[in-house]
Amino acid sequence: MSGTENGGHGGADDPFEEGGTSLLRQPKAVWATAGASVVAFMGIGLVDPILPSIARGLHATNSQVSLLFTSYFLITAVAMLVTGFVSSRIGGRKTLLAGLALVVVFAALSGMSGSVGELVGFRAGWGLGNALFVSTALAVIVGAAAGGSSAAILLYESALGLGMACGPLLGAVLGDMKWRYPFFGTAVLMAVGFVAITAFLKEQPRPAAKTSLLAPVKALGHRGLAATATAAFFYNYAFFTVLAFTPFVLNMSPYASGGVFFAWGVLLAVFSVIVAPRLQRRFGSLKVLCASLLLLAADLVVLGYGDHTTAVVCTVLAGAFIGLNNTVFTELALGVSDAPPDDVRGHPQRPVASAGYNFVRWFAAAAAPFLAPKIEEWTDIHLPFVVAAVAAVLGAGIVAVRRRALTLGAEEQAPRHATEDGVTAFAR
Repeated sequence: MSGTENGGHGGADDPFEEGGTSLLRQPKAVWATAGASVVAFMGIGLVDPILPSIARGLHATNSQVSLLFTSYFLITAVAMLVTGFVSSRIGGRKTLLAGLALVVVFAALSGMSGSVGELVGFRAGWGLGNALFVSTALAVIVGAAAGGSSAAILLYESALGLGMACGPLLGAVLGDMKWRYPFFGTAVLMAVGFVAITAFLKEQPRPAAKTSLLAPVKALGHRGLAATATAAFFYNYAFFTVLAFTPFVLNMSPYASGGVFFAWGVLLAVFSVIVAPRLQRRFGSLKVLCASLLLLAADLVVLGYGDHTTAVVCTVLAGAFIGLNNTVFTELALGVSDAPPDDVRGHPQRPVASAGYNFVRWFAAAAAPFLAPKIEEWTDIHLPFVVAAVAAVLGAGIVAVRRRALTLGAEEQAPRHATEDGVTAFAR
């Protein structure tokens, strides 16, 4: 059995010790980049608790406000074709700083928006900055971290989980005073990250070859990567139905909604970083992924038809299944691809495979926030969750049908799976 089929995630039993090196003993450059990564991921869920407040403040409908996610992730998806092209030419440090600068500017402009149209446009600019930053951050952390790639990846995953958990909490605390404040708060925190990276991070070596704009699309010619990306597309539709549509269904105060999504984010982080590797080692990645997708589908149906308390519980519980899916999907995406080669030995250029994978799946993250409120307007409040559940089942079906392609591809890559740079894709 391959490492991916039989687990796919190596590492010590103690997640804070890797190869005899404490995860906590890292250079300042690593902490500066990881800290900025936390804030970058916070920006994804930041608006969750304040969506109803934004709708009231700007006299907008639920579907109009949901475009905050659609514009953000649509630009993020397209930017996947650009980030490798840019970083391979100007270097990782400059790419990080450019992304941070864009986030600072557009987050501040978001807070000054006078209409929902302006806010949607500024969130699109924010998405471009976030894509440039986050897609480069892992490679920078891997290059600068002590303890090898596995320690760097674990640190990156921890930053992701912490950011996803704390984003709604920050949005709730600041948004309870005024819906504009979370945007200004993000701008300030990212400005601090800009200063820290400027001070502590030296320029990283550039890739030997420059990345073309179409390289991520060409990488999708690999059958295993294409299957993983397609399954992840349907999964991400379900994921972002929870993230972007559920706040309207819960209809709670910013503090209460922030608390719910904080608990959701904590489960996401714990299951992504700690539980997923253990389940993968015991049952195999594909079995874990199929089971988790089906459980997410069941959870969504109960969420859609349950009472308010049930909806809260199911929203929080969804974080566990999303954490499992994020980890396994990302590892599969980078484990199955062998295209394009980055050296004479035929090793995969994994950042390119990651970009192709994310290019596909982020389109679902853009579609779900737009379609879910529309489906509610056309039918009722229950059907958006049924559609999301069907999407999760379709994702599981693709994994099951294409199991051989995924397993064979993973077997080819398994010997290098846990040690090569860039093992984990950005923005789970």
